Amino acid sequence: METLSLACQIIVAFSVLYVWVFRFDNIVIEFKQYGYSDLLRNVVGASKISISAILIMGIWFNEVVLYASLSMAFFMICAQMSHIKVKNPINKFAPSFIFLIMSLFIFAYNYGII
Repeated sequence: METLSLACQIIVAFSVLYVWVFRFDNIVIEFKQYGYSDLLRNVVGASKISISAILIMGIWFNEVVLYASLSMAFFMICAQMSHIKVKNPINKFAPSFIFLIMSLFIFAYNYGII
């Protein structure tokens, strides 16, 4: 179970980093579609990149994983609500939903729930 949690931690962290750094043009389009401001987009991006870095740091310093995984789960819930707001098709919902489940799993494992 520890290996699975660590794998999820790495997958979530590097996937979010990849999207917010190398696919930023898609993020700009999505945030315009949602009707969100550039300032909100930049705050969310800086937060997600920071949380991803903390998840990576959590490989060596386990005590930070609880906060990072819950924070990432919060942002993924917000992403789900944004997709619902604009009635996106299911393929747009899937990545943030999968990362939400993975973030909650990381939290649950590290908190001792499972």
